[in-house]
Amino acid sequence: MTTLVLVRHATTAATGKRLGGRTQAALDDNGRAQAEAAAARLAELPLKAVYASPLARTTQTAEIVAAPHRLAVRPDDGLLEVEYGAWTDRPLKPLTRTRRWPVIQTRPSLVRFPDGETIRAAQLRAVDAIEAIVARHPRDVVVAVSHADVIKVAVAFYLGQPLDLFQRLLISPASATVLALSADGGQPALVRLNDDGPLRVERPTRRATTAKGRRRG
Repeated sequence: MTTLVLVRHATTAATGKRLGGRTQAALDDNGRAQAEAAAARLAELPLKAVYASPLARTTQTAEIVAAPHRLAVRPDDGLLEVEYGAWTDRPLKPLTRTRRWPVIQTRPSLVRFPDGETIRAAQLRAVDAIEAIVARHPRDVVVAVSHADVIKVAVAFYLGQPLDLFQRLLISPASATVLALSADGGQPALVRLNDDGPLRVERPTRRATTAKGRRRG
């Protein structure tokens, strides 16, 4: 199985204040410190590849994570942030007062951002990108640096969780979420979620994940 470590980018000056979207905001000083801490946590893992959404904040985070392993960052458009369209880089507070905002929180499967993307489309392309990465690395440990909503919708897919519940997941800046995935359709496993501690990932085998699902009678 592939061990996929999904890392959210570290902070920029706009994180938590604006709906960033597909902007080229760079990491701030705190973000660089967060990325360095993430790199230290991942330093002992036998990483074979590091992928990233091709935006400045994700690429910079990925480069810091990849440096101890002497790996080049591989850009992947499938890991891009949700296309927020006309809401890109808008302050968050006024957006929370719009009629569309409660729908985004409770029924996101129905949402298309103004002049932008649907959450369903973002989930589909993210999962397609992840499946392609897993196919290229069937027994490796790999990192993919992406964005909070993209990581959340991907995790929801592999958990079999309805898309309308994806906002219940929390993905913090520079956190690591670990999935064990099989290229041939085996049972996925969520190993870590929103982790910011030391990582010693034990990869479940197909036999182990199958056995956990059996009831003894």
